[in-house]
Amino acid sequence: MDTHSQLARHGLFDARVPRYTSYPTVPHFGTTVGQTAFSEWIESIPAGSAISLYLHVPFCRRLCWFCACRTQGTQSIDPVIAYVQTLKQELALLGQRLAPAITLARLHWGGGTPTMIPPDLIRDLADAIFSLAPLAPDGEFSVEIDPNEVDAPRLDALVAAGMTRASIGVQDFDPEIQRTIGRDQSHDLTRSVADMIRDRGIHSLNADILYGLPHQTTQRIAESVQKLLALSPDRVALYGYAHVPWMSRRQQMIPSDTIPKPEERLCLFETARRLFTWDGYAEIGIDHFARPDDGLAIAAATGHLRRNFQGYTDDTAPVLIGLGASSISRFPQGYAQNASGTSEHAKAIRAGRFSTRRGHAFAGEDQLRARIIEALMCDFRVSRAELLRDFATTPARLDDLFAAARSRFGDFFEVTAQGAAISAPGRPLTRMIVRTFDEYDHGTARHSAAV
Repeated sequence: MDTHSQLARHGLFDARVPRYTSYPTVPHFGTTVGQTAFSEWIESIPAGSAISLYLHVPFCRRLCWFCACRTQGTQSIDPVIAYVQTLKQELALLGQRLAPAITLARLHWGGGTPTMIPPDLIRDLADAIFSLAPLAPDGEFSVEIDPNEVDAPRLDALVAAGMTRASIGVQDFDPEIQRTIGRDQSHDLTRSVADMIRDRGIHSLNADILYGLPHQTTQRIAESVQKLLALSPDRVALYGYAHVPWMSRRQQMIPSDTIPKPEERLCLFETARRLFTWDGYAEIGIDHFARPDDGLAIAAATGHLRRNFQGYTDDTAPVLIGLGASSISRFPQGYAQNASGTSEHAKAIRAGRFSTRRGHAFAGEDQLRARIIEALMCDFRVSRAELLRDFATTPARLDDLFAAARSRFGDFFEVTAQGAAISAPGRPLTRMIVRTFDEYDHGTARHSAAV
């Protein structure tokens, strides 16, 4: 039986599973974590720590139909201006609870479209952040940039504020696909923005591209990847398009009969993967690629690769604080998520309190299982010695946990005296394999396709 048939036999082309950017996953967050717990977790951060900060800017000039992120459209800049003021108030609340001498290992502005913020407010917001906590000497400040919504003054403001890495969303360069997903963005425009970024001394450039989009074929994705490679990004995220119209109403604009079948999605991914590796990119986890000298490739090679809500990262800070509507924070104690709506979030901040509405406090085997899942997602292997050193578990318990995956996936999941690993042919099954370590019920949760 060939590998494709074995993957099909294990249900790869039928399964829907979480992406495991957290454990437990967001559908299992509850209301037991609120602003009190969030405040206490902030206050427990030791003085002198390096933490990471994520700012969510949920506004877009236009709503791309493929996107399932928490965003809202606006043609006016007024809501963006008001939102920046809310972020500054939220930063002030955070500053009241942070211990002294905190620095930022990572700062990321995501969205939505952070580059909708006017230049003067970019500088104002950055000043508020760095007066709270400066960027660590080896820290990184990254910003998601929409080529359709950026210009020289805003790039100048971001560079002056200290941006060190830019991330450009590409999705696909094919005109028919772009029309179908509501995202018009020419290669010439994207190249121009990439050149503008590099001309300003920013040499770290990320790009996102999607497979599984409507009307996508292996020839079309090959052409888009080759156009992307002409921009020489330092790292690339090759995400599978998640068609979830029951969750994201705007995706109902995309005809379901134009979406590639799961078997075709795997061919699309493999086509893109081969082109990236042929061009010298290192494979990172299940869906990222990076130049060998990029921090992500170095982290993968040295065992320091991690996974968070932005995907794969070389950020090893133990705390990630999310600011803005719907943002999620991660602490050693658990997860905390802000109110999703901008009005509800702003109301809480104006009243002098955080807008935390839900989350999860770690209990039982949560952290053990989380590390097993993260290690397999990042490195395709997990070390018994590391687990026994870092968690209150036993060899017998690890044997039981590994046995469940071995029983379900056979030779695709190898168990040894040193630990466990996903074999190279079994890597397309990675999300399905790690789900065997997830003890939460997914019976009512609807996830994206496994491939």
